[in-house]
Order: sequence, then structure tokens, then C-alpha cells
Amino acid sequence: MIFANSPSQCYSNSLSIFQNRLSLLSQRDLRSSDRNSIIRALALATAGAGVLWSNNRESDTKSTISISVSEPLRELVSLPWRIAQEIHPPSMLPEASQSGPFPLILSRIGSFPLTDVNKEACGENGDGSKCHPGCLGRDSIANAAAMVGPAVVNLSVMQGFHGMTLGKSIGSGTIIDSDGTILTCAHVVVDFQSMRTVSKGKVDVTLQDGRTFEGTVVNADFHSDIAVVKIKSKTPLPAARLGSSCKLRPGDWVVAMGCPLSLQNTITAGIVSCVDRKSSDLGLGGMRREYLQTDCAINAGNSGGPLVNLDGEVVGVNIMKILAADGLGFAVPIDLVSKIIEHFKKNGRVVRPWLGLKMLDLNEMIIAQLKERDATFPNVSKGVLVPMVTPGSPADLAGFHPGDVVIEFDGKPVGSIKEIIEIMGDNVGKPLMVIVKRAKDNLVTLTVVPEEANPDV
Repeated sequence: MIFANSPSQCYSNSLSIFQNRLSLLSQRDLRSSDRNSIIRALALATAGAGVLWSNNRESDTKSTISISVSEPLRELVSLPWRIAQEIHPPSMLPEASQSGPFPLILSRIGSFPLTDVNKEACGENGDGSKCHPGCLGRDSIANAAAMVGPAVVNLSVMQGFHGMTLGKSIGSGTIIDSDGTILTCAHVVVDFQSMRTVSKGKVDVTLQDGRTFEGTVVNADFHSDIAVVKIKSKTPLPAARLGSSCKLRPGDWVVAMGCPLSLQNTITAGIVSCVDRKSSDLGLGGMRREYLQTDCAINAGNSGGPLVNLDGEVVGVNIMKILAADGLGFAVPIDLVSKIIEHFKKNGRVVRPWLGLKMLDLNEMIIAQLKERDATFPNVSKGVLVPMVTPGSPADLAGFHPGDVVIEFDGKPVGSIKEIIEIMGDNVGKPLMVIVKRAKDNLVTLTVVPEEANPDV
């Protein structure tokens, strides 16, 4: 094996070794009938400089020895070399054939392409500039950042309280449409004096190329902390491409971009630590929310900036970090953000149906544990448990009881809270048929009418 600090050094070392061993070959008296000596000599000459294999067929009395070498060495040899002798597999070689100063092991692998095996394995092109999808190369993170970078902006908003200026709120955003639509966080651009009123004040927007604009907050949703800002430009603006967060897995590489502490064009990288971190895990009250957890470096000013995958697609909006903790950053999944944007366009706000149920996803282990505690627990393989019902809520009026297991919602079998939320969509005031299973396998059909959730909750 040859160790080198660079490909050119590796080629140089391989070339030198190959030439030396070819000279050894020429100094030996090799007869065409001495097939073992020829094969061992060839193996010695090619060791460290390529791969030796043999291709032999039962009906063919001729065998081919092929050597895969790097490009500079191919000029010195002519491939394939042919020996008019039959070569047996190692398991069939007689004892005498195994003797000699250079024991030889042949591997019968059939035909083999004359290509650089190492380059094919890692998907590297001839210039080493690109790898196949899923391969983390030297330029993977830089390329992903370069694709989104021009669309990342710095946001600055004057904050005040009863007419008193208290300073500036700084953050980041991403241009998602060439017409000047910017995606960011609500807490960056909305005056905290009143969390129910969208600020129509000035938002200073600075692009990566130094251009500045005055933006206006078009929509904001405080529950998800997502907002949309609009700027006007006479020319089309660079826009980032939105990806899909549902494809992310724990351990996937991601890039966080933004303007922490007003340091524009800052890039940090890390991995996805969790794809469905629940708001309750973070001690956040209110309605259920899920976040992407990453170990990217996030600081004040990163809020609203994009979380990007290695394909250069936005997969999340960075929203917060845990104070006095490293590697604990959180982002709103882009799939949820896309739905919020659709609500903005359709209703001017996000409409969330409310049932008044506390729910829990069931799996085999939880079901087994519940049945150990209560023998009357219904026999189910999946479903959503209802541990608590809010008094006076739509679910309470519909007749839900604590301990019910929802197995069908609006005519569709369900096994998770996420499925129930997706089925409800933004339907408020529409009766929904729900089938629940109670103790001793009693099936009950209920009709519930969702109400719109209180935005202050």
C-alpha cells in the first residue's frame, strides 16, 4: 500500500515502484511454460500500484491477467496480458504450485472494468469536484451555502414601548420569491408591545450584496413564530428553494445561515439531532408544536434565518436556542411553514381547529403497559389515547371520555396525533365523525364540531 499526501505524490510513488519491479521482472529468466513464476512476478510488479485479477472459463484454455492501474502507469503497460497456459482457481492449485518466494492468491471475479475503483466508490469526478448524492465531499457545505447565501437577509426593527424607543430587534430572513417575499420569525419583526397586532412599521432589510430596502410585515403567526415580510425591488431578487423537512433523519448534515449579532453572511454547520422535538419537551405551554433540533451554532440574530440541507434547499427556519447550552438549536420544519404560508394566502391568518383533547400516540409497548395496569383496556394495535378532556370544549360536548382510544377520524383510520391534525386541516364548524374504542372493547361513534383555537392560548 502506498501512502501519499496528494494524488500527484501517489502517482509518482506508484510509477517508481512499478518501474523498479518491472526491472526485477526483466532480470529473471522466465520461460513461457513456467506459468507460476510469471504470475508471481506480475503480482510482485503490480503490488501497491494496481489490482491483479484473472478471468478463466472452463471451456477456454487461455486465461487473461488484467491489472488496473492509475492513468500515468497505463502508458508503460499494455493491457490485457495473455498467457497461453491454463490457470486454476487457488482451491485447485497443487501443492507445488503454492511454492516459491512470492505466494500468489488469485481471485476469480469475472470481467472487471478498467476504471479507477477508488473514484467510483466515492463518486468523485475526474476533477474531484463533485460526489454522488448523499456523499459528503470537501465542497458539499460550501456549495449548499452558496446556493442559498444570496437570498439570506439581515433584518432590523426599531422596538418601543408606549412611544419610547428601546432599541432594535435584529434577526435574519430568507427571500423565497423573486418578488421580494421574505420568510422570517414573528418575534423579530413584530413589536412585543402588543402580540396581537401585526406591526406595520419599518423593517430595514439588508441583502448579502449590500443593498438595503424598507420592508413591511405582511403576515405573522405568533403560535408558530413565523412571519412574512415584503420588500419592493425594480429587478428580480435572488430567491432560495424550499425543500421538504419530512425527508430529514437524525444525523443528516444541515447548514444554519443568518446574521448572528449583526454579523452578516455567517454560516455554521452541524447535524440534525431530532426531527420531531415536541414543545412540551422544552417546557413550552399552549398548543402542540414540533421542531427540528440541531447542533448548529445559533445565537441572537440567527432567528428567522434558513436551515439548509446539502442540496441547497431550505428545510427549516431557525427560531431559538437553549440559553447557557451548546448545540441545542431549534427550527420550525419547512413543511409546517409551507402550510402556514398557504393559510396566509387563503385566510390572511392561520386557522387552527380546536377540540379540547389531550392526546397521546400509542405503540405496542405503551399498549402492553396500559393493559398490565388495566385488564379492561381495549384491544387495539394502534390509535390515539385521550387521557384528558377539557370541560366545556367541543370534545366534551361531543361526549368524549378520558381513556377513549380514537381509531377512526372523519372516516379514516388514525394512529397518530399528526394524522388527526392533518385530517382536520383548517375546518372549523364542520361536524366530524369519530369512532373511539372504550374499556372492554366498546365501540362508540361521536360527532364533534371543531372551534377555532384562541390565538392568545
